[in-house]
Amino acid sequence: MDSFGKILLPGLTVTIPLTAIAFSLALVIAVIAALVQFANVKVFRHIARFYIWIFRGTPLLVQLFVVFYGLSRVGIVMEPFPAAVLVFSLNEGAYCAETIRAALESVPAGQLEAGYCVGMSYLQTMRRIILPQAMRTAFPPLSNSLIAMVKDTSLAANITVTEMFMVTQRIVARTYEPLLLYVEVGLIYLLFSTVLTKLQRIGEKKLQPVGAKEEK
Repeated sequence: MDSFGKILLPGLTVTIPLTAIAFSLALVIAVIAALVQFANVKVFRHIARFYIWIFRGTPLLVQLFVVFYGLSRVGIVMEPFPAAVLVFSLNEGAYCAETIRAALESVPAGQLEAGYCVGMSYLQTMRRIILPQAMRTAFPPLSNSLIAMVKDTSLAANITVTEMFMVTQRIVARTYEPLLLYVEVGLIYLLFSTVLTKLQRIGEKKLQPVGAKEEK
């Protein structure tokens, strides 16, 4: 009980901000990578596929070590928190890009043609017709990715980010109570994930088509 506040505080001041910033950047990266692939511009499509291949094919922990410890050997020194934000956003962006790409491809091709028929440009059609429908489809898997990222932030302790798992490790080293303290930090992660799951359900209801809401 004495440790609860000491663990929760870095969760609110480091873990949650790290997740929010990294996931916001990941969505920007993901939308760009998905649109590039959807537009099928060969050069940019190959660059996007290479980026996704690298970050989906290598472990997140290895990516953290390469950026934080490895780049310092070539003169690029980063603070722990920005390094974690960079790695988490690039890693999550690769996964979210595939989610959004699949959602874009699920929209009937005729809708893009319909946009051209009423005089819209490609970008206008994407922004007003295709993307809103695709994001409705992508919302549940993107929400799952956000929840997964909250838990993955515990890996940032390996590059000395003082988030709540690292604080727990320090308390364990001092008190020799690993079972109780690790269960406690696990319950706090569970609490964060539960809140996000509730918000996900609310968001899914808001995004449902009007007809579907009325049927329910």
